[in-house]
Amino acid sequence: MLLRASPWLFALLLSACAVRPPVEPPAPFPAPVPQPTPAPPPALIPTPALAYPTLKPADWSTVAFWQDDAVSEAWPALLQSCSTLKKQSAWQAVCNDAATLATPDDATVRAFFEQRFQPYQATQEDGSAEGLITGYYEPLLKGDRVRSERARFPLYAVPDDLIAVDLASIYPELKNLRLRGRLVGNKVVPYPTRKEIEAPAANGNSFRGKPIAWAEDPVDLFFLQIQGSGRIELPDGSYLRVGYADQNGHPYQSIGKLLVERGELKLEQASMQGIKDWGAKNPDKLPELLASNPSFVFFRELPNGLPGPLGSLGVPLTGGRSIAVDPRFIPLGAPVFLATTQPNSPLPLNRLVMAQDTGGAIRGGVRADFFWGFGVEAGELAGRMKQRGRLWVLLPKDYPLATARR
Repeated sequence: MLLRASPWLFALLLSACAVRPPVEPPAPFPAPVPQPTPAPPPALIPTPALAYPTLKPADWSTVAFWQDDAVSEAWPALLQSCSTLKKQSAWQAVCNDAATLATPDDATVRAFFEQRFQPYQATQEDGSAEGLITGYYEPLLKGDRVRSERARFPLYAVPDDLIAVDLASIYPELKNLRLRGRLVGNKVVPYPTRKEIEAPAANGNSFRGKPIAWAEDPVDLFFLQIQGSGRIELPDGSYLRVGYADQNGHPYQSIGKLLVERGELKLEQASMQGIKDWGAKNPDKLPELLASNPSFVFFRELPNGLPGPLGSLGVPLTGGRSIAVDPRFIPLGAPVFLATTQPNSPLPLNRLVMAQDTGGAIRGGVRADFFWGFGVEAGELAGRMKQRGRLWVLLPKDYPLATARR
């Protein structure tokens, strides 16, 4: 029997068999763009709890002339120190607080230190509180990048065979001491002295240095090694800035003291200018005199755009607000209040300064070299400065030393 489909059923079947247009799948979500993982903040370096037995806790009321200085003038130097010190745990808080104060006045700076720092009076190992305060500066020499008829005295880069061993990594009690020498076979032997380095090759000198520049005057070059940094005026009128890179490991010997002991100069004449004048009058004796200091400094070229020469802390020095100290007795980078007098004068020189440098001749618990800045006037002041003075070292209240002594 035939089945008769109703029209509506027929239409329904046709619609069911019709080809439907393909349904486009939903557009995929765009893949997330990988975001760079933010770099973790640099790990803080724990400030070692080192012993500084010559630092004696003091009250702010005993810091002589603390109220007399324009301490705000030292603020930029403090911020320079903090660019390095903030990486140490004991300095992070005070350096972060300092960064929030743009241009504080004297009262604000004084309050900042009195609230956050503990003063310590520096003393000598025999307990006395006074010591020698000398001066240094950034000199200007004439020279060239290549040897010439006028520029004949080389400034050497660090030689390839110089070995420097940080003894504190082996013997912590020998902090801030390094052994320098060179390897001969399987033994470390002393590095050549100044006399040996500067001896003519014809005399069997085996030293082969790498000059980075040449100076016109040997006495100016000698004093550049003592100052540790300087500028060289080149023939085209431009300047080359150089700074301390390393040293041959031999102790510094004062040629001024030697001239006094020999009767060549009186004590008051044994300044930098006095020694230069003596050298001009005694050119035949000059090489032997310079060679009597066995210490020899190697240099590196520095960027000309720096606001000052780089000190041992690795930050630019500030004229009138930076000093060199003996890091065996004063933590490098610490603020220090200096109470002394102007060069060859009873007039006071009381300054908040920063311990940002070291020096071969700076030895002792109360010993500082005051940085006068750049140029002729700074050199004259530095050359005349041999004063007595006192030092107060300012350390954060949570500094390991402060915690251990309270």
